[in-house]
Amino acid sequence: VGVLVNDGLVMMADTRTNAGVDNVSSYRKLRVINTVPGRVMVIASAGSLSVTQGAMTRLMDALLLGEDGVETLDTAPTMFRAATLVGQALAASKEAIDTTVAVASETKVATGASLLFGGCIAGRKPRLFLIYGSGNFIECQSDTPFLQIGEHKYGKPILDRAITYDTQLFDALKIGLISMDSTIQSNLGVGLPIDIAAIARDTQVTAVNARISAGDPYFRSLRESWSGALRAAHIAIPRPPYGAGA
Repeated sequence: VGVLVNDGLVMMADTRTNAGVDNVSSYRKLRVINTVPGRVMVIASAGSLSVTQGAMTRLMDALLLGEDGVETLDTAPTMFRAATLVGQALAASKEAIDTTVAVASETKVATGASLLFGGCIAGRKPRLFLIYGSGNFIECQSDTPFLQIGEHKYGKPILDRAITYDTQLFDALKIGLISMDSTIQSNLGVGLPIDIAAIARDTQVTAVNARISAGDPYFRSLRESWSGALRAAHIAIPRPPYGAGA
């Protein structure tokens, strides 16, 4: 999930991947890129691990090689242009794997993938994009100040009800964690650890760059507090005035 508010940007991702109930692993899906001063970017991935890892390798190799005349995330003049580079890398990775699979096997292999890409350059306001497997993308706007990828349906109602563009940065982080925990509770395909990053407006550094693992005291308290608040809320609401049990 990525949340874009007036105060800045919050992004987070779980680490669980699975190819069936008997093949579950953990891989980092959130990466912070701050290799040069004056810019910080964050990429979260969902879908085919081979596609998203391929895209990240293309982007990072371009940074490492630093070839003359080759535009990279370190040299892109705007976040929009950087999002275009990320989209190109994702589309190229998906195309390469689609071609390999088509030649090597008749077995259908899922290669769907998507990325959340956010950050800021040179003190400008943070921006957030959802990038599709074909390389095209949409940008987050203040009317709906969050974007999600992956298994998002269980956490979306919380974001819909609680997040506005005027939500404070660390409140957005808290609400995002509640949304993530709700997804973890209802979907076995999502699980701890959770990687989190936050960028305050008018800065080019991460205010938060951390991993929440099982047993984290704040996350455990947040989970218990949210569950207790839900129970108290439904008890406090009057019963419906319908039928004999009203």
